[in-house]
Amino acid sequence: MFKWFADLLTYQWLDIDQGTHLADAVNFFVYDTLKIFFMLSVIIFVVAIIRSFFPPEKTRKILSYKHQYLGNMVAALLGIVTPFCSCSAVPLFIGFVEAGIPLGVTFSFLISSPMVNEIALILLWGMFGAKIALIYIGTGLTVAIISGLVIGKLNLEKYVEGYVYEIARESGGIEIMVAEQTWPDRILYARDYVRDILKKVWPYVVVGIGVGAGIHGYVPSDFLASYAGKDNLLAVPIAVLMGIPLYSNAAGVIPLVAALQEKGMAMGTVLAFMMSVTALSLPEMIILRNVLQLKLIAVFIGIVGASIIIVGYLFNFLLAG
Repeated sequence: MFKWFADLLTYQWLDIDQGTHLADAVNFFVYDTLKIFFMLSVIIFVVAIIRSFFPPEKTRKILSYKHQYLGNMVAALLGIVTPFCSCSAVPLFIGFVEAGIPLGVTFSFLISSPMVNEIALILLWGMFGAKIALIYIGTGLTVAIISGLVIGKLNLEKYVEGYVYEIARESGGIEIMVAEQTWPDRILYARDYVRDILKKVWPYVVVGIGVGAGIHGYVPSDFLASYAGKDNLLAVPIAVLMGIPLYSNAAGVIPLVAALQEKGMAMGTVLAFMMSVTALSLPEMIILRNVLQLKLIAVFIGIVGASIIIVGYLFNFLLAG
């Protein structure tokens, strides 16, 4: 249905000649916009129902009983069903410290939550198939777990701003009780959550689709392949560096990922770029600066960045040919 409407709008209502660069770009934009917003609405509604069982207080309580290794794995898995945005990073971080959760476990959650969420899984599945989606989720979880373990081993607690621990001590570990929601409550919450999330992400999604449409319609098929294909050994780290200054989420960056891959960029390079945008964005680092000293932020960027680069090369190797 979406393809039919995109063709109708592009070739009949707008009367753009089929096969031209403009027609390809407009058709791509209309089709992907309709498809992605429909998928997002359905997915976010289901996610909101799941998320209603995991409010921040319950998430902290679950993680507070976990320790090294097991804690990192549980934290990374919880990140899938609790897709908090970067604006939630500071209060979540303080809440985790308050609950006595180890620093490395906290980072496993904070890496997994924006990068390895169910929205990314479903959109990747719909655009690239189950193989790509499952490899992405598996490697993303691995990045979150290993990065958290390394940070935990380095004993970097001294680089957390002192006031965070003061808040934890002053709170006295008071447990917040969360009232049980009824199913009508959960459905109303999911409806409102869909509306609120779409209001926040639609500009990023539209921009991502727009850039992707421009690439799809106007960039020659062999252009990106020649500069960022499998034969360029520096393509993966360059893609990671390019992603850091950008700010988006999985929903916004996946249309761009699809266009880049279609034009010949190696899949591992494209998904390394995607991981970099969602897990290492500069705006998120600025927000985290409120609770972390620069040395810890630098260590965080270095460990996660190196892990993403390795994953990019691994993707290129596994999907070669």
